[in-house]
Amino acid sequence: MNQESNASDCTGGPASLLLLKTLQSLWTKKEMNKLKEETRRGFAVLEDPLAGLLDMLESSSDWKGKGHSLGYYITNELQLWIKEHPGVQQSGLRLKKLQARVFRILAQSQVNLLDPLINIYQLHTADRNCLLGHVSHIYHKGKYKEAAILSIKLKLQLDLDVEKMCTPLLLQEKTNLVEAYVAEYPDLQCKLLQTLDIWCEPSFNTKDISRQYEGLRPDKLNHKTLSKLVFRLLEQYNLDPALCPNVINQRHLGSLKYLFYKRFVEKTMTQENWVDHVQNTVGENRWLQEQLVQLLVSYCDLNTAARWALRYSLPEKTLPYGVVDELQNLKVQERVEDGERRADDYEEDRKKDYYQLPIPRENIHFLQTWEAMQRCREAVLQPGQVVGIDMEWRPSFGVVGKPRVSVLQIAVKEQVFLLDLLQLLKPDEMEELSHFVQTLFSDPTIIKLGYGMSGDLHSLGATCSAFKEMEKQVQGVRDLLAIDKQLQKNRCGWKKSGLRVDMLSQDSCGDRGFRQPEKGLSLLVQHVLGKPLDKTEQLSNWEKRPLREEQILYAASDAYCLLEVYKKLCEDPASFGLSSDLTESLVGKPSTKPRAKKQLNQQEMPLPSKQQAKVIGKETLSPTPSISPKELSVVCDNMLQGLGRHLRCLGVDVRMLENDDDHRKAAEIARQEGRVILTSGLPYQTLQSQVGEGRCFSVDCSEKAKEQALQVLKHFNVQVTLADVFSRCQVCNCDKYLKVSREQMRQLMQLSGLSTDEDDAACLAKSEEKPETNPTSDTSESDSLQPVYNPHCQWLQESDLNVETLTLATGTALQLAAIPPGVLAKADLAFFYCCTQCGKVFWEGSHFGRVVSQFKEALGPTEGSQSFYNLS
Repeated sequence: MNQESNASDCTGGPASLLLLKTLQSLWTKKEMNKLKEETRRGFAVLEDPLAGLLDMLESSSDWKGKGHSLGYYITNELQLWIKEHPGVQQSGLRLKKLQARVFRILAQSQVNLLDPLINIYQLHTADRNCLLGHVSHIYHKGKYKEAAILSIKLKLQLDLDVEKMCTPLLLQEKTNLVEAYVAEYPDLQCKLLQTLDIWCEPSFNTKDISRQYEGLRPDKLNHKTLSKLVFRLLEQYNLDPALCPNVINQRHLGSLKYLFYKRFVEKTMTQENWVDHVQNTVGENRWLQEQLVQLLVSYCDLNTAARWALRYSLPEKTLPYGVVDELQNLKVQERVEDGERRADDYEEDRKKDYYQLPIPRENIHFLQTWEAMQRCREAVLQPGQVVGIDMEWRPSFGVVGKPRVSVLQIAVKEQVFLLDLLQLLKPDEMEELSHFVQTLFSDPTIIKLGYGMSGDLHSLGATCSAFKEMEKQVQGVRDLLAIDKQLQKNRCGWKKSGLRVDMLSQDSCGDRGFRQPEKGLSLLVQHVLGKPLDKTEQLSNWEKRPLREEQILYAASDAYCLLEVYKKLCEDPASFGLSSDLTESLVGKPSTKPRAKKQLNQQEMPLPSKQQAKVIGKETLSPTPSISPKELSVVCDNMLQGLGRHLRCLGVDVRMLENDDDHRKAAEIARQEGRVILTSGLPYQTLQSQVGEGRCFSVDCSEKAKEQALQVLKHFNVQVTLADVFSRCQVCNCDKYLKVSREQMRQLMQLSGLSTDEDDAACLAKSEEKPETNPTSDTSESDSLQPVYNPHCQWLQESDLNVETLTLATGTALQLAAIPPGVLAKADLAFFYCCTQCGKVFWEGSHFGRVVSQFKEALGPTEGSQSFYNLS
């Protein structure tokens, strides 16, 4: 009989077990050099090293736990040894028997063993049915994550049920693994999205899913979370939204509710504009049409609901109670004409309350061809010309995709040019338009006025690739948003203006309801020119052609008012509380355009009583003393995670809500832990009422995270020093570290199997290399100014580290695997800093220097001896 057919032949025999005992002894003694030598010598003398490895793994169990182990070390060494001795590779029946044995080990192994075992035993060549059976076995044992990872490694996804594999992962909140599972397979992406869409049906109960999986709870698998995931995947994989009708319908229903709020609560949208958006949102979707009628019954009356039901020919059985009777008696034409007359009277009556364009209608030019553009080019591209610029695009109302600019408004004295980008960006016109726009924005002799110019330029770049890099070449911009911010800081001036806004809002509306306070550019125009802008056309459909007359007048006013505001400010800046050198305040990097910016009342600074200043009227009798970052504890709303990360970099005690957390959770955390809420926009009013006075602060959502952080530091009078930077873990917010020397870290890396003698030798050689220096140059002064990292934080004793298990006394395991091999080779690297709460390992690098440079205006002197850091 051929001995090769015997299963017993697929073992390494006693020699492999003797080798294992030797290696276990060396591993326990931490003699890494001898361990490596003995491992490689053992492979060379074994008759079948591949079978021998399986003998050793089956005879020990250390590789089943988390972290690095002797089993992992031996497996990794064998993989490297095989590359040097390819002749030991097996094939045929013997390889199949080895593969059958390794399946049993894979069922219990950690992720770090998968790749080397798959490579050593060539599992990609194994029988596919055997592989699928093995994955199914792991899955039915409740190891859903392990089954999914192995499927990805072996590329088995197309042969498995995507819903079955991904459902338990979603219940365990392992969305990253779900995305990796379908990443390379468009068909699976579509199936996954269709499954998620079914779960998003209003009547679907996610608890029904979890009952199939013992021990898994769908606590966070709600419709809101699923909807966010669906839209993220649609954008990430660039798939057709039609795959997810339930999610899209719910998003459109949300848009409808928003339109009803703008029209009937805020009263900031005209009837014609509102009707246009409602029709575009509802379209031919019967379900949305029925929801529209339901909303009309709630906000309006049965007559209005019946007219819309008649428009869409909705069956009577789908209509709410009372609408059917109204349909039978409806005289459609009389009602519509009467409603239009009332709307026209209202529009004429309200015009007198707003800024009016001071130029005749014939001086507004709507341009759709390059030939018509010549007049605009000649008028605009003149040295010393002052130009007002604005842009309009169709509001997205939550629709997937980025908005694109439809109209570019350019105003000069006595004229406004409205450029129809839908026509001018067509291939035959694009080159000429691109050259004109780039010339305009890059010419420093032409003054360009805007309000939030950076936001407009970003949208323009997203509209056409020819404009993507233009923001870097912009010169001669005067952003009135910068002046607006200065005016807001002038408390005396804004107090009078704010009173006038409130009075105007009430008097001008009469019995038609209270008009919302002005904001953004409209408020600036009111403050400088006396009347606000009429923003009722702001949310128009700017892609629909032809534009209505109201849209044309609105677009022209938005650009031309910039010229008049700028002229008035230049004539008498002192009357607005501004310095005489107005240009200095306006020149600079364009600011981001605010969207629905909320004007807030004075917000109290929440500090302990010993830090509060006594305020009488407008005068502060004693200044508020500064506090250190560690004295400020905040909780950031989930829309401000970028701000939270910046503040944590500077040493502030920060908690951040997760993406799917409700805003109200911030109030719970603030009350329980004595934190200040940082939020923005609409949630501010709700959260402010749920905490003590001054315990909720609203930041400007139109600013970038860095500017928001500076705003918070200034408001709370936080004094940041170099020693505060990175004094907290950026992952978990902990401020207690274990300080480990480079030499000790090298030993720990060896013990964990993450580093070899060859790696250490290479690192040592690299660290000993010294760059050539110029002997005539004086480096002593520059060296003395190099900052050295020495953060304000608590330190754990080295005795609290268990070098065998690589865990701290707190039970936290160090995350050594995340350290790149080249880090140990840095000559100027002295220490590593290990977070005692999450185990994350940090080291000195250039990130510190970037943060210091970014926030140098907020940094103050360090207490005692200065704390410096190597800015390499």
